[in-house]
Amino acid sequence: MKLQTEISQAIAAVDYQKLKAEFQAHNEFLVLENFLPNSILNEFLSLLPSLQPAINRNYIPNHKKGGSISRYSLDKLAPIFGEFYQLNALFDFFNEITGEKLLPCPDRDPHTYALYYYTEPGDHIQYHYDTSYYRGKRYTVLLGLVDRSSSKLEYQLYKDIPERETQMRSLSLTPGTLVLFNGDKLYHRVTALGENEQRIVLTLEYVTDTRMGMLKRFVSNMKDAIAYFGFRQVFGR
Repeated sequence: MKLQTEISQAIAAVDYQKLKAEFQAHNEFLVLENFLPNSILNEFLSLLPSLQPAINRNYIPNHKKGGSISRYSLDKLAPIFGEFYQLNALFDFFNEITGEKLLPCPDRDPHTYALYYYTEPGDHIQYHYDTSYYRGKRYTVLLGLVDRSSSKLEYQLYKDIPERETQMRSLSLTPGTLVLFNGDKLYHRVTALGENEQRIVLTLEYVTDTRMGMLKRFVSNMKDAIAYFGFRQVFGR
């Protein structure tokens, strides 16, 4: 109830029409600074030290280096993240901004909500799309939790629109900042972490259709196992 009340109050303070217009004007991409109430942010931050043992470190040469914690570990160790993901107020807010009827990902999707850890020098991810293996659209939400770093979220707007000039932009994902985008439209990366820096992000995934073919499910699981959570987390359930 506390989460629902505080998020509802935060959402009530925004200008829906302005945000919807900005989201569409930027090809289904939106940045909202200071979205997360400090009380919720601080509660999330208080849990991070206890989650350290659950981090799965991953490294793909020339593409990605970092750490991740899947929804499965979060459900066991810090269920508040799952409760936050399921908030009706969040669904209503994202539905209003995107103009879609968003659905939670199935329980078998380890990426439904997860934590990304950039904690070692050189942690990064190269340019990519958040490709949807579901039959419908996939929307990604990023929420900054910790940002004591020089790392930037760099992205290219309008890359998939031939008649528009691609615009290169970047931002720091400061604590409490929300980023919402269509995973198939935003080409983006996270630049490399420097010495003695730290960046931790909460990611949420929403879809418009929960169906996924067997082959695409296998490809999705392999991606998550190799690039994020490890084979035991993804296939050991």
